[in-house]
Amino acid sequence: MEHLRFEEMNLSPEICQAVLDMGFEEATPIQSQAIPLVREGKDIIGQSQTGTGKTAAFGIPCLERIQPDDRRLQALILCPTRELAIQVSEEFRKLLKYKDNIRVVPIYGGQPIDRQILALKKGAQVVIGTPGRVMDHMRRRTLKMDTVQMMILDEADEMLDMGFREDIETILVKIPKEHQTLLFSATLSPEILDITKRFQKDPEFIKIVRKELTVPNIEQYYFDVREKTKLEALTRIIDIYMPNLAMVFCNTKKRVDDLVELLQGRGYFAEGLHGDLKQAQRDKVMQKFRNGTIEILVATDVAARGIDVDDIDIVCNYDVPQDEEYYVHRIGRTGRAGRKGKAFTFCVGKEIYKLRDIMRYTKTKIVQQKLPTLSDVEEIKTNIFLEKLKDQIQEGYLTKYINLVERLIEEEYDAIDIAAALLKHNLADVRTDDMDALDDINCNETDNYGGDGESMVRLFLSAGKKSKIRAKDIVGAIANEVGIPGKALGSIDLFDDYTFLDVPREYVKDILYGMKHTKIKNKRVHIEVAKKDKSKKKRAY
Repeated sequence: MEHLRFEEMNLSPEICQAVLDMGFEEATPIQSQAIPLVREGKDIIGQSQTGTGKTAAFGIPCLERIQPDDRRLQALILCPTRELAIQVSEEFRKLLKYKDNIRVVPIYGGQPIDRQILALKKGAQVVIGTPGRVMDHMRRRTLKMDTVQMMILDEADEMLDMGFREDIETILVKIPKEHQTLLFSATLSPEILDITKRFQKDPEFIKIVRKELTVPNIEQYYFDVREKTKLEALTRIIDIYMPNLAMVFCNTKKRVDDLVELLQGRGYFAEGLHGDLKQAQRDKVMQKFRNGTIEILVATDVAARGIDVDDIDIVCNYDVPQDEEYYVHRIGRTGRAGRKGKAFTFCVGKEIYKLRDIMRYTKTKIVQQKLPTLSDVEEIKTNIFLEKLKDQIQEGYLTKYINLVERLIEEEYDAIDIAAALLKHNLADVRTDDMDALDDINCNETDNYGGDGESMVRLFLSAGKKSKIRAKDIVGAIANEVGIPGKALGSIDLFDDYTFLDVPREYVKDILYGMKHTKIKNKRVHIEVAKKDKSKKKRAY
C-alpha cells in the first residue's frame, strides 16, 4: 500500500504540526490504513506488532473526534500493563502539543487512587488505563461510562494472556450501544475473535506483514549519549572511521537543516535531503554525494527512499527511528554489493526501550560501544598525518624544502625542533595548548602537579567560593558536559577565586575540550592543566 503523508490526510493543523514535530513525515502502513477508516467511524481489527506505529494509528483519529467543550469521558483505551498505559499517555500528550483543551488521564495500579480520583473529577475526555484499575473506578463511580463514544483495546492478546477477559467484557457491556470499537493485537486467537464477534459491528480487518531483515555484512552498534552531546559524538565517529561517504538520519526536516549547518560550521562537507527540497535541489545534492563532493549526507527517512549508492561506508542514526522498519531501511544503505558496512545509533535515556524493540524485530544484536575519546581521535589523525609524511619522504622532490630547513639550521635552530614545530603547526586542528601541557606532564614528575598519585592530573578552574560555586556544581557540570561520573574524580580544593581539581589522566583531554565553553552557576569558567606554581599552593579543607 502507498504510504500517505500526514499533510494529505486532512488532519487538523494542530495535530498535523504535532505529528511533524514528533518526527513523522509520512504514515506507517498501519497508520495509512487505519486512520481514514477510524475517521469514517468504522470498527477495526488491527493485527500488528509493537513498533508499527499503532499508537498514533488510533491516537490521531481518536483525538480528532474529541469534542473539547464536553468535559465528560468520550474515549477509553485499555492497556495490559501500567508501562504501556504510561507510554500511550505520553504519546497522546505529544499529539496534543498544540491543543490545550483536551484532558488525557492515565489510570493504573501502583499509583495512589486518590490522586486519580481528583484528576477524573476535574474532567477527562480521554482515559487510558489497565482493566483492573478501570474496574475499580467504575465500582467507585468515579468513572462514568455512559458517554463513551470510542473504545480501544490495545495489545488485546496480552490482556487475555494476563487473565483480563472477564474485566474487558464487563467494561464493554457498560458502555453505550452506539460506540466505535478498535481492537489491536499481534495475534488473533479464538478468544479474541469471539470478543470481536460480540462487541464489534462489521469491523474492517487490517493486517501488517513485517519484513524480515537480512543484513549480514553490517556491524551494528549503539552509543548511550545525551541530547546535547550528539554532535560531538557524530564528529568523533566520522573522525575515527574516516568514511568516504556517510549517511546520517534524522527524524525531522528541521533537525536535518540544523545538523547540516552545525557540521558545515565545523568544516565537514555535508548537505541535507528532506521533503521540502524541490526535485532539482534533490538531484543536485545527490550528484554531489555520488561524486564525493560531499562526504556526509544528512536525510530524513522519506527523502532517502530510492537512494541507490553502493559505496556508503557508515550509517549513523542521529535519532532513533520511530518505526523498526525505518531502522532496517536506514542501515541497509551500507554494506551493499558484498561490502562490509557499519551502522551506529545514538540512544538518549528511555530510547533504549525503542532500541530493544528494534533488536527483537530484527533478530540481531546491536552492540553497545563506548564513545571514542578525544585521545582516540587525536591518535588516529596523528597516525594518518605521519603516514602521509612518510609517503612524501618516499616520493622525494624535496630539494626546495630542504633548502629552507638548512637556512633555519644556519640560524642555529635544531633540526629536531624545526620538525617538531612543523608537526605542531600541521596538527593544530587535532591538538590544543592544553593537550601540549598534558604532554609536558607526561615528560615530568606527576607529583609536581599535585595529583593524587601518578594516575591523576591537577586542573585549575578560574572560579571559586566568591562565585558561590560548590564542589557538587563542578562535579555536575563535568558529568553533564563530558559524561564522566563524579565518583571517577579526585579531590576538589575550593579557594576564594579559583579551584583545583584532581582528575584521572585518561579523562583530562575530554574535560579540557568539553568544558571549553561551559558555564558553572551562570559564570563562564576557564579550565586548564595547573601550572607548577599554582598547584603548589596550600590545599583548602
